[in-house]
Amino acid sequence: MPLIEYPKRMVQEILEELRNDPAFRRNVTEWRVLPARPAQFANFPEDVDPRLQQTLQQMGISKLYSHQEESYRLIRSGKNIVVVTPTASGKTLCYNLPVVQTVLEEPETRALYLFPTKALSQDQVVELQEMVNLLGEDIKTYTFDGDTPETARRAIRASGHIVVTNPDMLHQGVLPHHTRWIKLFENLRFVVIDEIHHYRGVFGSHLANVIRRLKRICRFYGSNPVFICCSATIANPKELAEKILEEPVELVDRNGAPQGEKHFIFYNPPVINRQLGIRKSAVKEAARIARRFVLFGVQTILFARSRLRVEILVTYLKDLMKKHRKSPDLIRGYRGGYLPLERRRIEKGLREGEILGVVSTNALELGIDIGQLDACVMVGYPGTIASTWQQAGRAGRRSGVSVAILVASSAPLDQYIIHHPEYFFERPPESGVINPNNLVILMSHLKCAAFELPFEATERFGLDATIELLEYLEEHNVLHRQNGRYYWTSEVYPAEEVSLRSASPENVVIVDTTSQDHKVIGEVDLFTAPLLVHEEAIYIHQSQQYHVDKLDWERRKAYVHQVDVDYYTDAEVKTDIKVLEIFEETALPVGKKAHGEVSVTTTPTMYKKIKFHTHENVGYGKISLPELELHTTSYMWELPFEVEQEVREAGLDFGAGMKGLGNVMGTVAPIYLMCDPKDIRSIPMLRSPFHRLPTLYIYDAYPGGVGFSEKLYELHPTLLKAAKELVEQCRCESGCPSCVGPVLEVGETGKQSTLKILEAGLRGLEGGINGGNGTLS
Repeated sequence: MPLIEYPKRMVQEILEELRNDPAFRRNVTEWRVLPARPAQFANFPEDVDPRLQQTLQQMGISKLYSHQEESYRLIRSGKNIVVVTPTASGKTLCYNLPVVQTVLEEPETRALYLFPTKALSQDQVVELQEMVNLLGEDIKTYTFDGDTPETARRAIRASGHIVVTNPDMLHQGVLPHHTRWIKLFENLRFVVIDEIHHYRGVFGSHLANVIRRLKRICRFYGSNPVFICCSATIANPKELAEKILEEPVELVDRNGAPQGEKHFIFYNPPVINRQLGIRKSAVKEAARIARRFVLFGVQTILFARSRLRVEILVTYLKDLMKKHRKSPDLIRGYRGGYLPLERRRIEKGLREGEILGVVSTNALELGIDIGQLDACVMVGYPGTIASTWQQAGRAGRRSGVSVAILVASSAPLDQYIIHHPEYFFERPPESGVINPNNLVILMSHLKCAAFELPFEATERFGLDATIELLEYLEEHNVLHRQNGRYYWTSEVYPAEEVSLRSASPENVVIVDTTSQDHKVIGEVDLFTAPLLVHEEAIYIHQSQQYHVDKLDWERRKAYVHQVDVDYYTDAEVKTDIKVLEIFEETALPVGKKAHGEVSVTTTPTMYKKIKFHTHENVGYGKISLPELELHTTSYMWELPFEVEQEVREAGLDFGAGMKGLGNVMGTVAPIYLMCDPKDIRSIPMLRSPFHRLPTLYIYDAYPGGVGFSEKLYELHPTLLKAAKELVEQCRCESGCPSCVGPVLEVGETGKQSTLKILEAGLRGLEGGINGGNGTLS
């Protein structure tokens, strides 16, 4: 069948069509036009080697952008920096230029580049290698990760000028073996940490401790590297970088790169069931919108939240191309699970314009070079403002018009964002929150550090009380003290026992028994395991469903097999919270807010089978597992009896209102914390054991806490206001999964009861919310 050649159209023409399409416009909640911005250039600094200048000119770079020149100047003067500029603004040159220049001047110079993913590491090495090849100098650049063969590892340790790796490999494969890396550590001048906004919560708290260990080894070998950090736009890049590095950092945020005109559109699919708050499928609506662009030759990227959605969208768009007699190979998917060579081919096809449309998970959100596309369609809110801007930044050439369209799902976060465009466009993005001194995380890395080098009795590792921790480890025969130093004595290799992605030292491993070669497909931390991998649970991994056949609690293993069912399971737990210590509390016009240390005891009791899409309860079963105790930190909002009385006098159900309050506050909190919803847990109590008053607890779901509860304490008025607006603007009648929870959970009056509590809580706070930071003016 011959291909149909549709006339190519400009983005501007398609945007005009959309503006004049009433069916499209009635579902648009915001249409922002971000004006074009010219470039701000600067000359090459005088000390840049002429050979390097000539190489850059061969690459099409005759001048630097202003932020590149500022970065170079600060780095060369020995300052740590964090560069915060949009996607495709040339951040890579901010660190490559000073690093390569210094290697040209002093060939013994070494640099360490840290990227959060292997794919990004590989991509950056290709770009750097291109510069080095054109330069014609012997600057050895290597990737060092789990795929690096042993023969190559020896060469990298001995002669690598620039070693590109990830935090996990630095933690397990480099620092514990520093005696093999003497050349690197003796001459380490630069450490690059790209995508630093990625390191928040538990991962960021771990990275800060890995950096403590790195600096400790550098001091031992007599080096003192400059740290160069790059970040997407977040509220506190300087603060986050300084917390991770524990050193002063200069902020470089005056972007000098040009930007063409960008249209940013918020699209909310129409409601198809008002009572349940269910909207048209975001996936189908996104495919329908993308159709307008790909059929007329506009290079487009679609972002989906799961692998399953990626494959569904690829199928829809390939079918569309076939229907219109165009090659289906113009559409490709991109996600984890594809082989590296296949991903490289897709990236190359995008750069060279051979691929017209790509559907990706957030794997393409990071700075992998795929060229500059013209249109971006996001299927569902990516979870944070920073991620949304990163994904939207994938469309937008330095000249010409581009478009980014956010298609909301029915999920609560999506509905809050889609109805509050001012929150997205006019507020600073979320803060990155970490707690490097979380005792569980700190102790794990203290052991790793002691394995790497003996500790002096006077040495400080994060806390002033380091000596007390060392004495504790000595008492438990992990360390041995001799001549004022603490030496590692255990036979265990500590780094192997520490995962940078979890705060819990113990995990439950998930074993797939579908085929004869039983293989591990994942792991969950000990505190989450009873909820996700109890016997008879449906565990979902990379969109594939697995039935949990057995949970071997003693051996920390869950045995599963693949299934295809139309329901998922949701565990119910009995939770008791005991307040151990109040760190800070404030009397409010209504009630009291506080944060402090708590002990959370959870006992799984039963699970429900919930049908996909309709959320019907189609069955249940009992769970028999031991209770678990978690020591963590929590935010608390204590309500007076007067609020309960007020709700009941209005003929409403206070218990249902507290349930709805827990649901909606648990929904809005991650928006402001820049965390995953599973990083926190929301528990409403009609009678708290602590003060015998109605209390809402939102606690960190990690041992010791990672700083979220203190941030929520500061944000209290902002959270109440956001929760109230989300409930008010939801079009459901009595409650739905997009606001206070489904009617079956919160009852017929759940929505009105929740609103009544929130209105009471805002009394005296309304009008006193200062700039959204949670403080009262």
